[in-house]
Parts: sequence; C-alpha cells; structure tokens
Amino acid sequence: MTLLEQLNEAIQKGKAKDAKEFTIKLLAENVPPKKILDEGLLSAMSVVGTKFKNNEVFVPEVLIAARALNMATVELKPALVAAGVEPIGRAIICTVKGDLHDIGKNLVRMMLEGIGFEVIDLGVDVGAEKIVETIKETGAPIVCLSALLTTTMTSQKDIIEAIKAAGLRDKVKIMVGGAPVTHEYAAQIGADAYTADAASAAEKAKELLS
Repeated sequence: MTLLEQLNEAIQKGKAKDAKEFTIKLLAENVPPKKILDEGLLSAMSVVGTKFKNNEVFVPEVLIAARALNMATVELKPALVAAGVEPIGRAIICTVKGDLHDIGKNLVRMMLEGIGFEVIDLGVDVGAEKIVETIKETGAPIVCLSALLTTTMTSQKDIIEAIKAAGLRDKVKIMVGGAPVTHEYAAQIGADAYTADAASAAEKAKELLS
C-alpha cells in the first residue's frame, strides 16, 4: 500500500492520528499538496459520502471520518495555500433562527469540505440579517439553510425574502434541508434546491456552482 492509499484508508476508518502522520510524511516526501488533497483526502470523503447515502455507514462513522479529515487538513492547508490551490467554491451554511439543532448542518458542512468547498459556518439560530451581511462580505455563491423543526421552517422563507429584498437573490443559489422540509416546500418558498441527505447536498452544491 502506498502512503497515499494509507492516508485514504485512515480517513475512511476515522483514524485521525494516522491521517495526520501520513499527511506529514507525504509532505516531507514532496508529494504535491493538490495530489494529497485529491487522492488522499477528497477521494476518501467521497467514499464515505457514498456509503452514507447507501446506508452502509451512519452518522457516527461520518463524524469520525470527518475528524480524521480535519486533522489531515490542518497539516495540509499551509502547503495548499503556498502552492496556490484554490477551493472549488465557497458556501455559507447555518441552522436558521429559532433552531438549535446542528448535527445535520455539521454533516452537510463536512461533505461540502470533503469535496473541496471552503465553508463559512455561521452556526445555529441564525437570522436573515446575518446571512445577508455574510453574502455581501464573502461573495459566496451558495447558501445552505437547515431547519429541523416545523416551527422554524418559516425562517427559511424569511431568509430567502430578505436576500431578495437586499437585491442579492440573483447572486446566490439557496439550498434548504432538514427533517420536515420537502421538495414541494422548497419550491414554494423559492429555494433553488432541496436534498434529503448530506452527501446529496454536497453533490447538488457542486452542480449549482456550474
């Protein structure tokens, strides 16, 4: 097994310490950072994402794989910056006003990072004003809004209305998700996309970029 394959496997299995060590070794051997990113980190998370989608692994496995990915990323990031490697795009993500649930949001963030996005995570209980401000500051073209309660779904609609009122609607693609959210509801409130799981959300975000 090559070092890159070992790194890939360590991330899939959630072995954070190994993932960190293999990344350091690969950099010491002058393997291009982009190659480490693509063949080590991103392809590993892609496998995890597919398995998650097919119910072959579950939330705990995804969380430990993501932790391993993060450990490797910390080591790799300075080399990527030095090599001028850009993320594929930027995305803003949050759980909407009135809602404190974050597992779904965190899974989507990890899947987005796992395919090469730079993610601006605003956390939970986030109102329209903060999102409008962040779109203006960052120019991120993707906005992901999570709601886990039927009572907070209306916040997704309020945020979309505020983005329109700020004259930014044509600059962003808006994705919505969460247990009570449906395709019909997403269409009704004027969102660009709804996905039922984190792996599909990442794929859809990539599609919306192009």
